[in-house]
Amino acid sequence: MNTSKRIIHLSLFTLVLAALVTAGCGGANGADGSAAAATDEDGTAVRSIRIEALVLTPDTFEDVIELTGTVESVNDATLSAQSAGTVEELTALGRRVGQGTVVARLDQGLVRAAFQQAEAQVANAMATLELAEDNYNRQEPLFRDSIISALEFQNVRAQLNQARAALRQAEALQAQAQEQIDNTIIRAPFSGVIEEHAVERGEQVTPGMPVLRIVDTRRVKVKVGVPERYAGDIAVGTPVMLDFKAYRGETQQGRVSFAGSAINPSNRTFPVEVEVNNPDGKLKPEMIAEVFVSRASLEGVLVVPRSAVLRDEEGTSVFVVTQQSGTLTVSRRSITLGPAYAGRVIVEHGLEAGAEVVVLGQTTVTEGDAVEVVERYTKLDNAGVPVK
Repeated sequence: MNTSKRIIHLSLFTLVLAALVTAGCGGANGADGSAAAATDEDGTAVRSIRIEALVLTPDTFEDVIELTGTVESVNDATLSAQSAGTVEELTALGRRVGQGTVVARLDQGLVRAAFQQAEAQVANAMATLELAEDNYNRQEPLFRDSIISALEFQNVRAQLNQARAALRQAEALQAQAQEQIDNTIIRAPFSGVIEEHAVERGEQVTPGMPVLRIVDTRRVKVKVGVPERYAGDIAVGTPVMLDFKAYRGETQQGRVSFAGSAINPSNRTFPVEVEVNNPDGKLKPEMIAEVFVSRASLEGVLVVPRSAVLRDEEGTSVFVVTQQSGTLTVSRRSITLGPAYAGRVIVEHGLEAGAEVVVLGQTTVTEGDAVEVVERYTKLDNAGVPVK
């Protein structure tokens, strides 16, 4: 009787253990590389991994260069003094002024005095000239009638010429004095906002010394250095898209307004500028901008997600789904990549249209693994995400 009980207990233990083993082999958690039950032709259980795949079809690819640039104002100037003197007037920071508006003024005491002196010299020269002309007009008939000698008339003519020269010299001094007065006044070269003061009222300045900065941000430019290998792809008029880091999601379209002809030897780039309207002033100088330059639109190419590509010391590859003896397996294919942008990359060699590329589960499978394709996609969106 005791022997029979031991046999029954052993049988129950064997059944429970078998049930647990069966449950462990047959469990599946989704299309993330988990194992699923499968059998080969002779009924032997094999390991099967759930994956998702993309069926390759010829697609269109926008070949885009991704660059980083900075915002600069089209009109941005630091105004300097053209004369020496004390700063008497200075337009307040943040004030918008029109072109030609006086934005700073220096003390004019000395230059005004010099102008008045030059003015007096002009008046004196004009009086001397009038007297010389009157004398000439009176002496000329006498010379014609031979009442005075040629030598005497020559002296009269010389006095007239000297008076005329003295007047021109006095007028030149007056113009110079007027220019010195004008140099004490700083005018806005364009409409804009007073952005910065380099000096304050009451300070002494000398010629060439910065006084203030004026900026007009209603139109800005994005300046970027482009690697020399793209020199043949970018020219004036090339379309670009701008994405400003400070305003993520707010992109602007534009065109290249300037493409430099010289390569900077220090970084092997050439300068490119894109002008952008900025009526609300949201874009500010020195902001960072992502610049996307369209090189070409490629038709009929094979495109895969970047995430599907595996990289190792041997190069780049992907897993593709194949069928062997009625069982779906994966095979690793070496590929050659072309241009890439926004999560998508062109496969130039190694794949053909109709191939099924593993896009989910590729990091958990190995060569020859049996797989179950739980989702098939037929195309990629602009971000490289597979869609049906």
